Amino acid sequence: MVNVTEEVFANGAVNPFTKSKDTIKRFTLSNGAGMSVQLITRGATITSIKTPDASGQIDDVTLGFDDLAGYQSDRNPYFGATIGRVCNRIANGSFYLDGKLVEVSKNRDNKFQLHGGFVGFDKAHWEVVEVCRDGVTLSHTNPDGHEGYPGNVTATASFTLSEDNCLHVQMSAVTDKTTPVNLTNHSYFNLAGHKSGANGLYEHNIEINAYGITETDQSSIPTGGITPVEGTGFDLRVSSNLGERLKALQPARGYDDNFCVTFTPPQPMVKVARATHPPSGRWLEVVSNQPGVQFYTSNFMPDVERGETPIPGKDGAAYAKHGAFCLETQKFPDSVNHSNFPSTILRPGDSYRHEVIYKFGVSH
Repeated sequence: MVNVTEEVFANGAVNPFTKSKDTIKRFTLSNGAGMSVQLITRGATITSIKTPDASGQIDDVTLGFDDLAGYQSDRNPYFGATIGRVCNRIANGSFYLDGKLVEVSKNRDNKFQLHGGFVGFDKAHWEVVEVCRDGVTLSHTNPDGHEGYPGNVTATASFTLSEDNCLHVQMSAVTDKTTPVNLTNHSYFNLAGHKSGANGLYEHNIEINAYGITETDQSSIPTGGITPVEGTGFDLRVSSNLGERLKALQPARGYDDNFCVTFTPPQPMVKVARATHPPSGRWLEVVSNQPGVQFYTSNFMPDVERGETPIPGKDGAAYAKHGAFCLETQKFPDSVNHSNFPSTILRPGDSYRHEVIYKFGVSH
């Protein structure tokens, strides 16, 4: 049996769109196998995923904060949030749409847009549409012109938990004017436990089912080229130790790349990646209908070796560089500026649908 409970996470939260004071709700989904997931209505954000290891020891394997102030802080690197209207980067904050120049906000160094702009979907207070027996569906209506985007977009995000430890996330959107839409979930995972830091991360093995990566410049902006992974440090098609892979990538800080997923049409869903943590036995498999996945190893979390202060996380955690990994399923970054990339353009009458399953298990 999956159980769903609802409680108040915070009162009096100022809504960035309406300026009203809202109650932020928290939902807990739990099953009979010892797994539980918590999410809040601010940013349709996953705040906790607890899952047993091979000996039955339960730990939280995703990074987050204890309170709303943590999520509102400028030190929050989008922990667990639903990202939109367009995740990842838009070069120069501009693109042509049906022959007309569209200029969106540039929230990174006044050079490009990242993750939807200054007030993305991650900062919205999502409404509760439905609470069902195994999960919850949330909705956010993003107004025409917000962050420079055309059209009113209504997005929904549903989160359901199964008895066999699958967290199923479905994101959909409709619009009344043609606009780009590219949503993702930005959970940060560490299967050794969310507090275990870089040492825990380095013990993982990673496998990504990808034929290439989107080539990028110094600011991680795609050039339009696709680099085959064959013979490079990005060939993760065979599971290998992440710590050793990160060492081999130096002087690069780590992975922060869109991997182009290998699909065999007409396959609707495909295994994107698998991470395993041999010491605990925990594994995570990601299955999705999206053509890309951003693999990010928290390179820009504080570098304590350089004297930077860790991010104070939930339960007394101190989060720092290489303290977690993200597998953000998506269409390719900056697709609006590259006609050879899968299109992110959504037109009135059409529906955007993004499905991703995070399946957790243990190897004994």
